[in-house]
Amino acid sequence: MRVLIVEDDAGLAGILREGLAEHHVDATVASAFDEGRERAVLGAWDVIVLDVMLPGGSGFDLCTELRRRGLRTPILMLTARDTVDDRVSGLDAGADDYLTKPFAFRELLARIRALARRGPALVPETLAVADLEVDFGSRNVSRAGRPIQLTAKEFALLEFFVRHAGQVVDRAAITAHVWDENHDPFTNVLEVLVRRLRRKIDDPYVPKLIHTLRGAGYRFGA
Repeated sequence: MRVLIVEDDAGLAGILREGLAEHHVDATVASAFDEGRERAVLGAWDVIVLDVMLPGGSGFDLCTELRRRGLRTPILMLTARDTVDDRVSGLDAGADDYLTKPFAFRELLARIRALARRGPALVPETLAVADLEVDFGSRNVSRAGRPIQLTAKEFALLEFFVRHAGQVVDRAAITAHVWDENHDPFTNVLEVLVRRLRRKIDDPYVPKLIHTLRGAGYRFGA
Protein backbone atom coordinates (compact mmCIF):
# COMPACT_ATOMS: atom_id res chain seq x y z
CA MET A 1 0.00 0.00 0.00
CA ARG A 2 1.28 3.50 -0.87
CA VAL A 3 0.20 6.48 1.23
CA LEU A 4 0.95 10.17 0.73
CA ILE A 5 1.10 12.22 3.95
CA VAL A 6 0.73 15.97 3.42
CA GLU A 7 1.71 17.36 6.82
CA ASP A 8 3.95 20.33 7.72
CA ASP A 9 4.74 19.13 11.25
CA ALA A 10 7.99 17.27 10.58
CA GLY A 11 7.89 15.44 13.92
CA LEU A 12 4.38 14.13 13.43
CA ALA A 13 5.02 13.27 9.79
CA GLY A 14 8.10 11.28 10.76
CA ILE A 15 6.23 9.38 13.46
CA LEU A 16 3.42 8.55 11.03
CA ARG A 17 5.81 7.43 8.34
CA GLU A 18 7.78 5.18 10.69
CA GLY A 19 4.62 3.77 12.25
CA LEU A 20 3.10 2.97 8.87
CA ALA A 21 6.36 1.36 7.71
CA GLU A 22 6.13 -1.06 10.67
CA HIS A 23 2.79 -2.18 9.20
CA HIS A 24 4.23 -2.59 5.69
CA VAL A 25 2.76 0.66 4.39
CA ASP A 26 5.01 2.69 2.08
CA ALA A 27 4.48 6.32 3.15
CA THR A 28 5.84 9.45 1.45
CA VAL A 29 5.73 12.89 3.09
CA ALA A 30 5.03 16.28 1.53
CA SER A 31 5.32 19.29 3.82
CA ALA A 32 3.60 22.13 1.95
CA PHE A 33 0.63 22.89 -0.32
CA ASP A 34 2.53 22.98 -3.64
CA GLU A 35 4.62 19.90 -2.87
CA GLY A 36 1.52 18.01 -1.79
CA ARG A 37 -0.31 18.93 -4.98
CA GLU A 38 2.63 17.86 -7.17
CA ARG A 39 3.13 14.53 -5.43
CA ALA A 40 -0.59 13.81 -5.34
CA VAL A 41 -0.97 14.41 -9.08
CA LEU A 42 2.24 12.70 -10.22
CA GLY A 43 2.11 9.69 -7.92
CA ALA A 44 -0.19 6.69 -7.64
CA TRP A 45 -1.46 6.48 -4.09
CA ASP A 46 -3.88 4.19 -2.31
CA VAL A 47 -4.71 6.88 0.27
CA ILE A 48 -3.78 10.53 0.85
CA VAL A 49 -3.60 11.80 4.45
CA LEU A 50 -4.06 15.56 4.23
CA ASP A 51 -3.58 18.16 6.96
CA VAL A 52 -5.74 21.28 6.87
CA MET A 53 -3.15 23.88 7.91
CA LEU A 54 -0.34 23.87 5.33
CA PRO A 55 2.33 26.37 4.27
CA GLY A 56 1.12 27.94 1.04
CA GLY A 57 -2.56 27.12 1.32
CA SER A 58 -5.41 25.28 2.98
CA GLY A 59 -5.82 21.54 2.94
CA PHE A 60 -9.49 22.14 2.13
CA ASP A 61 -8.47 24.07 -0.99
CA LEU A 62 -5.95 21.40 -1.97
CA CYS A 63 -8.58 18.67 -1.61
CA THR A 64 -11.00 20.68 -3.76
CA GLU A 65 -8.34 21.23 -6.43
CA LEU A 66 -7.35 17.57 -6.55
CA ARG A 67 -10.99 16.54 -7.01
CA ARG A 68 -11.44 19.16 -9.71
CA ARG A 69 -8.42 17.72 -11.52
CA GLY A 70 -10.14 14.33 -11.52
CA LEU A 71 -8.03 12.69 -8.80
CA ARG A 72 -10.21 10.10 -7.10
CA THR A 73 -7.76 8.70 -4.56
CA PRO A 74 -9.39 8.36 -1.10
CA ILE A 75 -8.46 11.36 1.08
CA LEU A 76 -8.36 11.38 4.88
CA MET A 77 -8.34 14.89 6.38
CA LEU A 78 -6.12 15.08 9.47
CA THR A 79 -6.33 18.26 11.54
CA ALA A 80 -6.52 19.85 14.96
CA ARG A 81 -9.82 21.49 14.04
CA ASP A 82 -12.73 19.61 15.56
CA THR A 83 -15.81 21.78 14.99
CA VAL A 84 -18.77 20.49 13.02
CA ASP A 85 -18.30 23.25 10.44
CA ASP A 86 -14.71 22.18 9.84
CA ARG A 87 -15.67 18.54 9.41
CA VAL A 88 -18.41 19.51 6.99
CA SER A 89 -15.98 21.74 5.07
CA GLY A 90 -13.56 18.85 4.66
CA LEU A 91 -16.23 16.45 3.45
CA ASP A 92 -17.70 19.07 1.13
CA ALA A 93 -14.23 19.64 -0.33
CA GLY A 94 -14.18 15.99 -1.40
CA ALA A 95 -12.55 14.22 1.53
CA ASP A 96 -13.63 10.65 2.26
CA ASP A 97 -12.93 10.68 5.99
CA TYR A 98 -11.94 13.08 8.76
CA LEU A 99 -9.79 12.51 11.86
CA THR A 100 -8.98 15.14 14.50
CA LYS A 101 -5.76 15.56 16.47
CA PRO A 102 -4.78 14.16 18.87
CA PHE A 103 -5.61 10.69 17.66
CA ALA A 104 -4.67 7.10 18.33
CA PHE A 105 -2.34 5.68 15.69
CA ARG A 106 -4.33 2.44 15.63
CA GLU A 107 -7.43 4.36 14.60
CA LEU A 108 -5.53 6.22 11.87
CA LEU A 109 -4.16 2.92 10.55
CA ALA A 110 -7.62 1.33 10.60
CA ARG A 111 -9.13 4.25 8.69
CA ILE A 112 -6.33 4.18 6.10
CA ARG A 113 -6.85 0.46 5.57
CA ALA A 114 -10.61 0.92 5.26
CA LEU A 115 -10.16 3.68 2.64
CA ALA A 116 -7.60 1.60 0.73
CA ARG A 117 -10.02 -1.32 0.59
CA ARG A 118 -12.72 0.95 -0.81
CA GLY A 119 -10.39 2.63 -3.29
CA PRO A 120 -10.14 0.12 -6.16
CA ALA A 121 -13.89 -0.50 -6.18
CA LEU A 122 -14.56 3.22 -6.35
CA VAL A 123 -12.01 4.15 -8.98
CA PRO A 124 -11.81 1.51 -11.73
CA GLU A 125 -9.71 2.92 -14.52
CA THR A 126 -8.21 1.59 -17.73
CA LEU A 127 -5.84 3.61 -19.89
CA ALA A 128 -4.48 2.71 -23.31
CA VAL A 129 -1.44 3.86 -25.27
CA ALA A 130 -1.33 2.48 -28.81
CA ASP A 131 -2.26 -1.21 -28.38
CA LEU A 132 -1.11 -1.34 -24.75
CA GLU A 133 -3.89 -1.46 -22.13
CA VAL A 134 -3.42 -1.04 -18.38
CA ASP A 135 -6.22 -1.71 -15.89
CA PHE A 136 -5.22 0.07 -12.68
CA GLY A 137 -7.96 -1.55 -10.62
CA SER A 138 -7.03 -5.16 -11.39
CA ARG A 139 -3.42 -4.31 -12.35
CA ASN A 140 -3.84 -6.30 -15.54
CA VAL A 141 -1.61 -5.35 -18.48
CA SER A 142 -1.94 -6.47 -22.08
CA ARG A 143 -0.50 -5.51 -25.46
CA ALA A 144 -2.06 -6.46 -28.77
CA GLY A 145 -4.52 -8.50 -26.70
CA ARG A 146 -1.80 -10.58 -25.05
CA PRO A 147 -1.54 -10.52 -21.21
CA ILE A 148 1.78 -9.38 -19.74
CA GLN A 149 2.95 -10.28 -16.24
CA LEU A 150 4.80 -7.52 -14.39
CA THR A 151 6.45 -7.27 -10.98
CA ALA A 152 5.26 -4.59 -8.54
CA LYS A 153 8.14 -2.25 -9.47
CA GLU A 154 7.65 -2.84 -13.20
CA PHE A 155 3.96 -2.03 -12.85
CA ALA A 156 4.73 1.14 -10.85
CA LEU A 157 7.12 2.28 -13.58
CA LEU A 158 4.64 1.48 -16.35
CA GLU A 159 1.87 3.28 -14.46
CA PHE A 160 4.00 6.42 -14.24
CA PHE A 161 4.83 6.22 -17.95
CA VAL A 162 1.22 5.68 -19.01
CA ARG A 163 -0.12 8.50 -16.85
CA HIS A 164 2.46 10.84 -18.40
CA ALA A 165 2.31 9.54 -21.96
CA GLY A 166 3.70 12.02 -24.47
CA GLN A 167 5.58 13.98 -21.80
CA VAL A 168 9.31 14.07 -21.16
CA VAL A 169 9.85 12.82 -17.60
CA ASP A 170 13.16 13.01 -15.77
CA ARG A 171 14.88 10.45 -13.56
CA ALA A 172 14.10 12.22 -10.29
CA ALA A 173 10.34 12.24 -10.94
CA ILE A 174 10.36 8.56 -11.91
CA THR A 175 12.42 7.37 -8.95
CA ALA A 176 10.27 9.41 -6.51
CA HIS A 177 7.21 7.54 -7.82
CA VAL A 178 8.64 4.03 -8.09
CA TRP A 179 10.73 4.18 -4.90
CA ASP A 180 10.55 7.29 -2.67
CA GLU A 181 12.16 10.70 -2.27
CA ASN A 182 15.17 9.21 -0.43
CA HIS A 183 16.16 6.96 -3.33
CA ASP A 184 19.34 8.03 -5.13
CA PRO A 185 18.30 8.90 -8.72
CA PHE A 186 21.90 8.66 -9.93
CA THR A 187 22.30 4.91 -9.51
CA ASN A 188 21.69 2.60 -12.47
CA VAL A 189 18.75 0.84 -10.80
CA LEU A 190 16.29 2.82 -12.92
CA GLU A 191 18.00 1.84 -16.17
CA VAL A 192 17.88 -1.83 -15.13
CA LEU A 193 14.17 -1.56 -14.39
CA VAL A 194 13.49 0.23 -17.69
CA ARG A 195 15.33 -2.52 -19.59
CA ARG A 196 13.25 -5.19 -17.85
CA LEU A 197 10.01 -3.38 -18.65
CA ARG A 198 11.10 -2.75 -22.24
CA ARG A 199 11.76 -6.47 -22.79
CA LYS A 200 8.20 -7.28 -21.70
CA ILE A 201 6.09 -4.54 -23.28
CA ASP A 202 8.23 -3.18 -26.13
CA ASP A 203 10.78 -5.54 -27.67
CA PRO A 204 8.27 -8.03 -29.17
CA TYR A 205 5.95 -5.30 -30.48
CA VAL A 206 5.63 -2.41 -32.92
CA PRO A 207 5.49 0.54 -32.42
CA LYS A 208 8.03 1.01 -29.65
CA LEU A 209 6.68 2.94 -26.66
CA ILE A 210 9.63 3.62 -24.33
CA HIS A 211 11.99 6.25 -25.71
CA THR A 212 15.22 7.27 -23.97
CA LEU A 213 16.12 10.94 -24.36
CA ARG A 214 19.78 11.32 -23.49
CA GLY A 215 20.32 13.95 -20.84
CA ALA A 216 16.58 14.58 -20.44
CA GLY A 217 14.90 11.35 -19.30
CA TYR A 218 12.23 9.30 -21.04
CA ARG A 219 9.14 9.75 -23.16
CA PHE A 220 6.38 7.15 -23.38
CA GLY A 221 4.25 6.86 -26.49
CA ALA A 222 4.06 5.61 -30.05
